[in-house]
Amino acid sequence: MTDPLHKDLLVLAHEAARRAGALLRDGRPADLAVAATKSSPIDVVTEMDIAAEKLITGLIAERRPDDGILGEEGGTTEGTSGVRWVIDPLDGTVNYLYGLPTWSVSIAAEQDGETVVGVVTAPMRGETFHAVLGGGAWATGAWDGERRLACRPAPPLDQALVSTGFNYVADVRTHQAEVARRLIPLLRDIRRGGSAAVDLCDLAAGRLDGYYERGLHAWDLAAGDLIAREAGALTGGRPGERPSGDLTVAGTPGVFEPLQRLLEDFGAWHD
Repeated sequence: MTDPLHKDLLVLAHEAARRAGALLRDGRPADLAVAATKSSPIDVVTEMDIAAEKLITGLIAERRPDDGILGEEGGTTEGTSGVRWVIDPLDGTVNYLYGLPTWSVSIAAEQDGETVVGVVTAPMRGETFHAVLGGGAWATGAWDGERRLACRPAPPLDQALVSTGFNYVADVRTHQAEVARRLIPLLRDIRRGGSAAVDLCDLAAGRLDGYYERGLHAWDLAAGDLIAREAGALTGGRPGERPSGDLTVAGTPGVFEPLQRLLEDFGAWHD
């Protein structure tokens, strides 16, 4: 049985993601502009990232004023309830800026430091993914009702379809390109979607066999990591470590460990 608190957190996460997703989808101005940059001149923030985060954090503060919040665009507050929300109001900002459909709103809730609820909505794909710790991973989309998610059966590594992403700092992405060059001959192929949250959900939905990326933040992966694990995926960082900014690796059982070993051998976690 789902913990009543977790159920309440899931309902609020769904509402916040739905409302932010609608704002981003329907309110995107034709002359959308870059509002700021982050790690480099090509790592952008738009006015819509900021507006979506304000919508989400405002709703949470109204409904659960004692909770903490960690938001990508600075909407961060300490809380006293033991619950913290980890929010990426627009994951895939460059895709959104260019009018590409692979972007998402990612909202996770932690209780005493453990992620217990995750919701990722991809409005241009008409899909929403969610998970509660111990309750499996689920999605709604073009099909009827909710669908329980499960990873694909693990193929041999040379038949695995793996997604990744690239950092916006030039020397880091140069190293990442070299890692990808060495990996490609050992896999079926590599994809680069542009939203870590969507990649993790696609792994959960059986659309990918693996995923890895360097340089992610908590808001990039908190919800997607829970959804992938609840669908049967394994996730981690370097061997024996949790996902982190150094390295995030996720995959179906049977793909995760050999992919992680290769990434360690190739030094995917450092320059």
